[in-house]
Amino acid sequence: WQTHSGSKQLETLLGDESRKLFKDWSWGRQIVDLLRDFPAPKTEAQELIDTLRMLPARLYSISSSPREHDGEVHLTVAAVRYDGHGFSRKGVASTCLADLVVEGDTVPVFVSPNKRFRLPENDALPIIMVGPGTGVAPFRAFVEDRSTREGSGPSWLIFGDQRFTYDFLYQLEWQDHLKSGALTRLDVAFSRDQPEKIYVQDRIREKGQEIWNWLEKGAHFYVCGDASRMAPDVHAALLDVVQSWGGRTPEAADTYLRELKSIGRYQRDVY
Repeated sequence: WQTHSGSKQLETLLGDESRKLFKDWSWGRQIVDLLRDFPAPKTEAQELIDTLRMLPARLYSISSSPREHDGEVHLTVAAVRYDGHGFSRKGVASTCLADLVVEGDTVPVFVSPNKRFRLPENDALPIIMVGPGTGVAPFRAFVEDRSTREGSGPSWLIFGDQRFTYDFLYQLEWQDHLKSGALTRLDVAFSRDQPEKIYVQDRIREKGQEIWNWLEKGAHFYVCGDASRMAPDVHAALLDVVQSWGGRTPEAADTYLRELKSIGRYQRDVY
């Protein structure tokens, strides 16, 4: 595009010594910003299209069990809307589903199986599920599936979001599952409901001894959601739990979690 626009500023941004400058400029920007900031009025529309790659598919975790909802697939979608660089922005897939698709419409979809993120074959084993925000989606499916199969293993959900009043996804369903016994325990962390922000990783540290006891009883530990901050923070909290309550050194705690991963007892679906 620099060739089409002839922009010296863009040429500078693309230089080998300007990677940080380009990273800072490109953060939060979209193709329309490139066209606005570095116009190329003599460029034909097809020339622009030829410079672009295909928009990648957006993958969503399935938030329902086919045993509970025969012939249906449920998704948990948060519409992405924010202001950036002086303009209102929207997530392409999320706002398409939220604003443009109406009942009766069809949307092209495909299934992308994740063989590394599944319930244990033994229903008697405990499971711990950490899913803030829409990361709770697969755990709704997990609990539904175990419930329909009358799985006997304990299940513990650690859910987080900003505010209890607006963001407690599937609240009534979790309460019903607690009453039925399909969900053994529920802990929540709402970050904006008090002066001090509280996140799921804080709950993990707070409940460290109990989490360690569950792990020692063979629990599978699942994490779903944000890969950039949440997942590393949860991993760090889990390392602290293994060190504090398992009596491990930092190196031994890291080895312990690596072993859990290798045998499928520590699974993550992060993005």
